[in-house]
Amino acid sequence: MKALILAAGEGTRLRPLTSNVPKPLLTVAGKPFMTHTIEALKAVGVEEVIILTGFRGDRIRSHYRNGETLGIKISYLEQKERKGTAHAIGMAESQIDGPFFCLAGDVLVNAEDLNAMKALHKEGGSSVLGAIEVEDPSRFGVIEVEAGRMVGIVEKPQDPKSNLINSSVYLFNPDVFQKIALTELSDRQEYEITDSIAMLAAEGNVLVHPMQGEWIDVGQPWDLLKANEKLMSVLKRNVEGTVEEGAYIIGEVVVEEGARIRSGSYIEGPAYISAGCDIGPNCHIRAHTCLGPRCRVGNASEVKNSIIMADTKVPHHNYIGDSIIGERCNFGSGTKVANLRFDHRNIKVMTKNGQVDSGRRKMGVVMGDDVETGINAMILPGTVIFEKAIIGAGSTAYGLIGKGAQIL
Repeated sequence: MKALILAAGEGTRLRPLTSNVPKPLLTVAGKPFMTHTIEALKAVGVEEVIILTGFRGDRIRSHYRNGETLGIKISYLEQKERKGTAHAIGMAESQIDGPFFCLAGDVLVNAEDLNAMKALHKEGGSSVLGAIEVEDPSRFGVIEVEAGRMVGIVEKPQDPKSNLINSSVYLFNPDVFQKIALTELSDRQEYEITDSIAMLAAEGNVLVHPMQGEWIDVGQPWDLLKANEKLMSVLKRNVEGTVEEGAYIIGEVVVEEGARIRSGSYIEGPAYISAGCDIGPNCHIRAHTCLGPRCRVGNASEVKNSIIMADTKVPHHNYIGDSIIGERCNFGSGTKVANLRFDHRNIKVMTKNGQVDSGRRKMGVVMGDDVETGINAMILPGTVIFEKAIIGAGSTAYGLIGKGAQIL
């Protein structure tokens, strides 16, 4: 069985994290996000994954190559001109000759739901759409279901007939390509896969599986924290790196081979310490922290519920909480990241389109690649810092700080 993963988008809402790195390669729970998806597909019997690339597709191909390291065959297509989801899926027609999974590269899905979709397809023979139940479906495309089959989809209805919305996880029969060929441009001037699916549904050929596992659509930077927390909830302890006497590792912690944990370090699981990391002495790494390859967390530093990507240094007297930090950043001594409002309301994050409610009571900074901070710099909750910015000694950073900006 084959699977098609759509990974051509630029991930603009995740910037600055995706300014240099394609969204599928952002680190979550110790692995690139898409690796978790590929592993779930492999677990349900998928033998070949076709990845549709676009933005920075070279990095995706360089990372996964032919899939040998993951024990699965991986091939690639490139979508040079983005004309919508139906156009993207239609590009794979020549490589697919049977039922296939199709899912967006920015959706977290578990093997249990994929297996359930596979069983439903085997029993009913029709394509299967994964659906998510939400409290307020009026903001989404709502799926109308009768006797387990989709009968329609209505965008943002005033009076929704169900609480089910499209999860962007499908198990298609090859006849979907016939409907894609008949799909017309939408009002957005794109070829929408929901229009193709609606044609299948009109013929009674779409079964609906309500997803039972937690479904996460990583559309905003803070969604990475939610995905990280979810994936780490099933982490199993595995300590292969060097742990010095006097270091404490509590609970479900992964320390990859080649990492070093110095004396006086206190690490609380679930946590993930990647190869080449240098931790301590005398630091505190708290639950749901993921450190990418070759990170440094040094003396008197504390990191909590954060994702810190490759080659970043948090060397002394630093605090980072509920944050996502890009690659090759360097924190000057005493830099602190605040993550809580005094009124305890949700943190609002400044974006290029205005303030957005993160839905989180605790939220620190979203920091792009190659950012540097000086000694005793302060970063306020909900700050977004683009790549190569400099936050000078003793300064306070807040709001949205652009690429290469200097706050002195």
